[in-house]
Amino acid sequence: MKTERDEDAAQEERSPQEPDFYSPVSPDPQEPVSTYFEEKVPIPDDDGTKLFSFRKLWAFTGPGFLMSIAYLDPGNIESDLQSGAIAGFKLLWVLLVSTIIGLLLQRLAARLGVVTGMHLAEVCHRHYPMVPRIILWLMVELAIIGSDMQEVIGCAIALNLLSVGRIPLWAGVLITIIDTFVFLFLDKYGLRKLEAFFGFLITIMALSFGYEYVRVAPDQAAVLKGMFVPYCSGCGPAQLEQAVGIVGAVIMPHNIYLHSALVKSRDINRANKKEVKEANKYYFIESSIALFISFLINVFVVAVFAEAFYGKTNMEVGQKCNETGSPHSKLFPANNETLEVDIYKGGVVLGCFFGPAALYIWAIGILAAGQSSTMTGTYSGQFVMEGFLNLRWSRFARVLLTRSIAIFPTLLVAVFEDVQHLTGMNDFLNVLQSMQLPFALIPILTFTSLTSLMNDFANGL
Repeated sequence: MKTERDEDAAQEERSPQEPDFYSPVSPDPQEPVSTYFEEKVPIPDDDGTKLFSFRKLWAFTGPGFLMSIAYLDPGNIESDLQSGAIAGFKLLWVLLVSTIIGLLLQRLAARLGVVTGMHLAEVCHRHYPMVPRIILWLMVELAIIGSDMQEVIGCAIALNLLSVGRIPLWAGVLITIIDTFVFLFLDKYGLRKLEAFFGFLITIMALSFGYEYVRVAPDQAAVLKGMFVPYCSGCGPAQLEQAVGIVGAVIMPHNIYLHSALVKSRDINRANKKEVKEANKYYFIESSIALFISFLINVFVVAVFAEAFYGKTNMEVGQKCNETGSPHSKLFPANNETLEVDIYKGGVVLGCFFGPAALYIWAIGILAAGQSSTMTGTYSGQFVMEGFLNLRWSRFARVLLTRSIAIFPTLLVAVFEDVQHLTGMNDFLNVLQSMQLPFALIPILTFTSLTSLMNDFANGL
């Protein structure tokens, strides 16, 4: 029988910020531990009087930037440059709205991981029967493989441009097999160092595409108008297709699964409601900063091609490339059809109009975009396989499987077709991503709205 003193002691042990009605969900005790979580980042203490702490924001910084890399992969860059070349500045508002919607979805994903201590795939495993669970897993795997193919394509094209064609596309595809395992080795040096490395790759992209933006010097008024005025006068099916492609390229389904898992890397006491609320706040701030930076990089690419190449014909570009002695002038037929660009042609036309430096800096940015998306795809695959199937594969076996599936069709196209067919795959893959979106959107909206799962952190109407 408990004495009064025992009850007082129990009351003192309970955190003053933790109300009696807050009861966190306990994760499955058999929950598999992934490599990413072998180390948890501690959160600095304070006296609880500060509304905002830069030290705490720094401790929470990392997962949002790894998540934001999916907004900067080669598929996104190709969608950006085609949007600018085909529609000018008119679709910048679609990019802005898509990024905002993406931020809201990423916030829900982060909140699910923080509140429940489980990522989205694990929650699906708990709440869905086997058949829908397997279907969801297959759809997410399809999205991951599609994203992996875009990374392979981007890296192969970047290596080809940087080597002035000395590294053929098929060799670039094979090189990406090796770099994946090199990146897997990096996480042995520690979680924070891994996050810093990806911050470095994002910086390279910002500098590379920022250089192109400054070099081309787009009309700032047109950029702002395209960003904040939702219009598209004179648009047709081609522009509409680009608008849909932007949504598919920006909001990637497997990224929602990824972000819900990455937030588990911080040492948060989920039994303390105040700590959970604080973690949600700082993760939202960090994600907002990360996606703002990724949005600016995407705007750089759209604006460069909108200013320099919107309305240009193949003949105009071909003549300019001939004048500058470019070895790639044969890419552009002598006709008056509107210029169609992709990642490869984009670098070529930048080199023709703005000098070789523009071409090589463009290729460096594409290479950084491709390399940075390697690990996010790797971790996404690891989390969804462990969550949906409860399979504890080694990282190397897991990567070997998905990378092999991604490389095989890409290698066939690289060997037997040309670069136009290789880059054309990106359009198809962006459409594929948009088709897979409901398979992440419906679960995340469903689970974050369940009071039984999220308690006081469930979505409102």
